[in-house]
Amino acid sequence: MSTPILVVEDEPAIADTVVYALATDGFAPHWAASGEAALAAAAATPFALAVVDIGLPDINGLELFRRLQAAQPALPVIFLTARSGEIDRVVGLELGADDYVAKPFSPRELVARVRTVLRRSQRPAAVAAPAAAAAFAVDDERKLIRFHGRPLDLSRTEYRLLKVLIGRPGRVFSRDELMERAWDDPAAAFDRTVDAHVKALRAKLRAVAPGEDPIVTHRGMGYSLREDA
Repeated sequence: MSTPILVVEDEPAIADTVVYALATDGFAPHWAASGEAALAAAAATPFALAVVDIGLPDINGLELFRRLQAAQPALPVIFLTARSGEIDRVVGLELGADDYVAKPFSPRELVARVRTVLRRSQRPAAVAAPAAAAAFAVDDERKLIRFHGRPLDLSRTEYRLLKVLIGRPGRVFSRDELMERAWDDPAAAFDRTVDAHVKALRAKLRAVAPGEDPIVTHRGMGYSLREDA
């Protein structure tokens, strides 16, 4: 059975190109020309991935992303935009989007990125954290991390970053390494984007255990998870 992909794009010519490229490559694309149509489609169909244009006529693509994630937290999302400004890219990635493609783009490149994101989202992994990080438990099938038994409300990118740290307690990861492991396109991330995600993670961990700070900052080097976390 073909993999269902949601394509949210208000420009018919671009949507036709994306839909054709996906269908030719064996996917089952569904086109929605507006945010409301996309939400209705997502409520009726469990899509494997969504390709979302940021500049929609009714709902901003970033807001649509939030709503889609609320309805289906594990849904991978690739943003499309006619604007290539750094601020758009940073905001989209900090929300937890999986990739970001600026128009004009090659349909073949987009399809390749779709396949890459799908492979990453479906990749199996160990479901239990190492003993040294016993305060954490990773459920990779549900894309869920528990801290002291409580589920954390994480964006996809926060989930990936924390999972990397949990996997090797005490190991110092540079920002470049974290970008390489947490993003499909590391070149689209920035040092301060990693710092912003770590800051958000710390706040969420403190909300569960105010007296603990499991993530260690190594100035000029990167971050690690305390071995006794």
